[in-house]
Amino acid sequence: MIRKLIALGLFVMAALAGGFYWYVSSPLSLISERVEFHIMPGSGMRAAANDIQGAGVSVRPWALIVLGKLLRAETSIKAGSYEITRGVTTLELLRKLTRGDVSQAEMVFIEGWTFRQMRERLDAHPDVRHDTKGLPEAEVMRLVGATRNVAEGLFFPDTYLFAKQSRDVDILARAYRAMERHLAREWETRAVGLPFADPYQALTLASIVEKETGRVQDRPLIAAVFINRLRQGMLLQTDPTVIYGIGEKFDGNLRKRDLLQDTPYNTYVRAGLPPTPIAMPGLASLQAALHPAPSQALYFVARGDGSSHFSRTLEEHNQAVNRYQKSAK
Repeated sequence: MIRKLIALGLFVMAALAGGFYWYVSSPLSLISERVEFHIMPGSGMRAAANDIQGAGVSVRPWALIVLGKLLRAETSIKAGSYEITRGVTTLELLRKLTRGDVSQAEMVFIEGWTFRQMRERLDAHPDVRHDTKGLPEAEVMRLVGATRNVAEGLFFPDTYLFAKQSRDVDILARAYRAMERHLAREWETRAVGLPFADPYQALTLASIVEKETGRVQDRPLIAAVFINRLRQGMLLQTDPTVIYGIGEKFDGNLRKRDLLQDTPYNTYVRAGLPPTPIAMPGLASLQAALHPAPSQALYFVARGDGSSHFSRTLEEHNQAVNRYQKSAK
C-alpha cells in the first residue's frame, strides 16, 4: 500500500512538473502584436509580474515566481523598458528579464547644433525621462558632472543608444564625457605653437570652424586662417559668432548694423576668440582646430558650391569676393 502511495505521489509530481513545464513553454497571450512594459528599479518578481500583467500580458505571477525560484533567478531581474511580441513564453520572458534585454531608443545630436537646439530635441523625445526639463543651464551642468556653468559646445554630437525611459541627464552625461575624451585626445597630440591657452579655447575655435563650413576638406584651412589671424592680432571677423550673439532674435538676415553692434560674440569689433563655443563641433572640426593645415592664408570666401577660396592678402581676397560673391548677385 505504501509503495502504491509513493508511486502515486511520484506520478502526481511528475504530472505537475510536466504540466508546469508545458505552461511556461507555451506562448503567452498578448493584448496586441507587440507589448511594451517597464520594470522599476528595485522591483521584485511579484511586482514585475504584476506590471507585466497590467501591460496586457497573460503571465500568471505565481508561475513567474515559481520559475524564478526554480532557476534561482528571483532576485536577478533587471530594471528597464522591455518589448515582447506574440509567441513569447514565460520561460523566454524570464530569461529576457534576467539578461536585461531591454528595448532601446536612440538620440541623435547633430554637429553645429547649439545647446538650446540639443535640449529642445531631448525634451521632445518620447522615450526619455525628462528630469532636467525646465532646470537652469548651470544646474544641468552640475548634474552631468561638469566644472563649467555654460553648456555650449561641451557635448559631443553623435548617435546615442539608450534603454527606453532612461534619464535625460544620463544621456547628457554620456555626451559630455564623450566630448571630454575627444578633446583631451586631440589636445594631447596638438600641433606645436597653437595660440590657445587651454583646451576650452581650442573647443571654441572648433565650434567656429564647424559653423563656417560643412565641407570636411576645407576645415583645416579655415582653422589655419583663424589661427593665423590670432597670431597676428587680427580680428577674426566671422559671421557665425555675430549671429550667435544675436540669439533667437536673428531673422536670417545679417545686417551691417549687426556687424557694428558691440557684443561679447561680435568678432568684428572684439579681438580674439569669443567667450564660449557657439555650437557643438564634430570630430573633424576638433581635429582641424588642433591640427590646422600648413597655410599662410588670412582670408577665405565662399565659392557658392560649398567650398571656399583662400587668400594670403587683402588684395587677393577682394578679387575673390568680386569673382565669387558679387558675380553671383
